[in-house]
Amino acid sequence: MTTVVEMKCACEPCICVVSTETAVQKDGKYYCSEACANSHTDGSSGCGHQGCDCHG
Repeated sequence: MTTVVEMKCACEPCICVVSTETAVQKDGKYYCSEACANSHTDGSSGCGHQGCDCHG
């Protein structure tokens, strides 16, 4: 049996890979940041990680 320990952030345009142990979890999905988990509703662009410019 294989255990998943890393996966792509659930924010569609985000390119980050997150650890399932440290990710922000919301609605059964894993995100790299609160901004991504909240669909960038505060108008933020990017998740704060180098090289990623997602916008929800």
